[in-house]
Amino acid sequence: MIALLQRPLRHAFLAVEGLFNRAFGDRFNPLYHLGSTSFYLFWIVGATGLVLYVFFDTSVVGAYESVQGLSDNAWRVGGVMRSLHRYASDAMVLTLLLHLVRYFAFDRLRGFRAFSWITGVALLWLVYVAGASGYMLPWDQLAQFVTQASFEWLDSVPGFDGRLIRNFIAPDSVSDRLFSLFVFIHIGVPLLMLLMMWVHVQRVPKASTQPPRVVAFSVLASLVILSLVLPVNSQGGPANLAQAPTALALDWFLLPLYPLVYVWPHSALWGLVLGATALLVALPWLLPRLANRSLRISVHPGAHQISARAGETLLDAGLRQGLSLPYDCRAGGCGLCLCTVLNGQVDHGAYQPAVLTAAMRARGQALLCCATPLGDVEIEVEPGAAQLEAGAYAQRHWRGRIAAMDLLTPEQMRLLVDWPDGVSIDFAAGQYVNIVLDDGAKRAFSFASSPLAPGPLELHVRRVPNGRFTTQVFTQMKVGDELDLEGPLGRFTLTERDQPILFVAGATGFAPVKSLLEDAFARCMQREMTLYWGVRKPSDLYLLELVEQWQREHPNFHFVPVVSDGEAGDGWSGRRGWVHEAMLADHPDLSGVEVYACGSVGMVEAAVPAFLAQGLPEQFCYSDAFTLTLPRS
Repeated sequence: MIALLQRPLRHAFLAVEGLFNRAFGDRFNPLYHLGSTSFYLFWIVGATGLVLYVFFDTSVVGAYESVQGLSDNAWRVGGVMRSLHRYASDAMVLTLLLHLVRYFAFDRLRGFRAFSWITGVALLWLVYVAGASGYMLPWDQLAQFVTQASFEWLDSVPGFDGRLIRNFIAPDSVSDRLFSLFVFIHIGVPLLMLLMMWVHVQRVPKASTQPPRVVAFSVLASLVILSLVLPVNSQGGPANLAQAPTALALDWFLLPLYPLVYVWPHSALWGLVLGATALLVALPWLLPRLANRSLRISVHPGAHQISARAGETLLDAGLRQGLSLPYDCRAGGCGLCLCTVLNGQVDHGAYQPAVLTAAMRARGQALLCCATPLGDVEIEVEPGAAQLEAGAYAQRHWRGRIAAMDLLTPEQMRLLVDWPDGVSIDFAAGQYVNIVLDDGAKRAFSFASSPLAPGPLELHVRRVPNGRFTTQVFTQMKVGDELDLEGPLGRFTLTERDQPILFVAGATGFAPVKSLLEDAFARCMQREMTLYWGVRKPSDLYLLELVEQWQREHPNFHFVPVVSDGEAGDGWSGRRGWVHEAMLADHPDLSGVEVYACGSVGMVEAAVPAFLAQGLPEQFCYSDAFTLTLPRS
C-alpha cells in the first residue's frame, strides 16, 4: 500500500525536477537543495528575529504598540524585517514538508536513514511550535485567537482540567510575567531546533547545510520582494479578551490545525496529531525490511575496498569512508557521478532519464548518488576521481599562473597557464577545469591542449558582455596573475574504437575538440576524423590556419567550416547554415560512425536528436553542452 503511494509521488517529483532542470539547470535546481535551503531559511528567521527582539517590548501593554511601531516606521525597515521573518518561516515549513515528502517518495527512510527521518519529523513539529508561539507575541486579535485556541486545546490534556485557559478569560488575567514566558518559549524552541538540526545531519555523509549562492540569493531576493509587495500587518487592532475575534486571515503554513480546535472535539484533534506523528515515526519499519548485511564494493582506479550498508547508495558509502568521489546534485539530475559497474548488480534507483539513458545502462553505467548495490559489486569511476580524501586536494585544486595571453580576435583570448611548481596535472583530452573566483563561484573552461603536449595549460575564453570573469580577462588580467583551478572534470573523452569520428563544434566548443584532435594526432590515431566547426561569421574561426595545417599534415583528417550569420560580400565562399545540418547533409547514414558534439545547450539539444534520427546509435553519440553564466544585475 505504501509502495503504491510512493510510486506516483516519485514520478511526480522526477517530472517536476526535469522541468526545473531545463529552467534553472541541474546545479541550481531548488528541489535538489531542499534540506540546505531549510537550514538557510532558519538563519534568515533567526537573524530577523534578533532584530525584531531588540525593538520588542515584552509587556502586555507594550507588545502591540512596539510591533505596530516597527511596521509604521518612516523607512519601513522594521516592517520589512517583520514581513521577512514571517515569510521566511512559512518558506521553511514549505521546504521541510517538500524535503520530507521527497525522501518518502524516493524511499530514503529505512535502515540507517531512519535516524535522520525521525529527527526530521521532530524538527517539523518544533517548527510548528515555534511558529505558533511567535504568533502570540504581537498581541493583536490574531495573537488572541492563537493563544486562546492553543490553551483550550492544551486544557483537554488530563491534569490541566481548564486551569490554563483561566489566564485568558479577562484582560487583567494576562500579566507581563506570563507574556515574558511566551518570549522565552519563542526563543528557546528555535535553540532546540538548532541542536536537532545538527543531530539530524550526523548520519548523512558530506551533508550540505548551505545551498549554492545563486539559490540562496534567489530565495532571499524573492522573500524581500514579497515583503515589500505584501507587507505583514497586525490584524484587527490590539487583543481584547472581552470580545472574541470574528474575521481573521490565518497563516495556513504555520497554523493549519487551528480552525479545527473549534470544529472538532479536542480528543479527535489530539488523535489526528498523535496518530500522524506515530505513523511518520513508524514508516521506516512499515516498509519491507532491508537485508541487514554489509556489502563489499571495489572502486577503481586504485582498487579501493569499501563497505556499504543495506540501502546505502554507492556515493554515500564512498563518502562515509573517506573517498573523494565526483558528485553535485545527489539527486540523479546532473550526471556528474556517472560510474561503470564492472561486476555485480545494482538497483539504479530514481534518476532523470536524460542523464542515464537506456543505452548507457546497457553499457553497465550507473549514477553513484542513486544506485544501491544488490550484492558485492566492482565499479569504475573517472580516472583520478576516487582518490583518498587526504591526498585528493592537491590533485584537484591548485594555483596556476598566467604564462601568456594571446588575443586571437577581439572576442577570443587564449590563456596559457603554468602548472604549479612546473608539475603538470594528469587529465584526459576533452575534459575541463573550473576556475574558482574569490567568492567561491566557478567558471568552467575546457582544456584546449593535448595532455601529451609539454608546456602550459591552454584555455580559450570568449568575451561575454558584462561577464564577471571574462570582462576581467579582457580588461584587467595580465601575465603573472594567479588563478585558483579545480579539476580535471568531465567525460567528453575519446573511445578506443575503430569507427570514423565526426566532430561537431559550435564557436568555442572548438576548444575541447582541439584537445581531442591534438591528442589523437600525437598518438598517431589512424581513424578517419572530420571536424565541422560552426561559427556566426568568418572572423570567428579564430584558429583557422592551425586547422588547415592539420588537414595538410594528416591525411585521415578533414575540415568543414560552416558560417551561420555571414552576409553577402563578407568574402566567405564556404558552407553556410547550421553546423549540425551541414554534417547531416554530408552523412545521411550515421550508423557506422561516432559523433562528438560540443557547443551551446541550444546547439546540442537541436543536434543530438537529429543525429539519432539519422541512424546514429545512442551509445556512439557523445556531447558536451556549455552554458553562459549570466552577470548579476
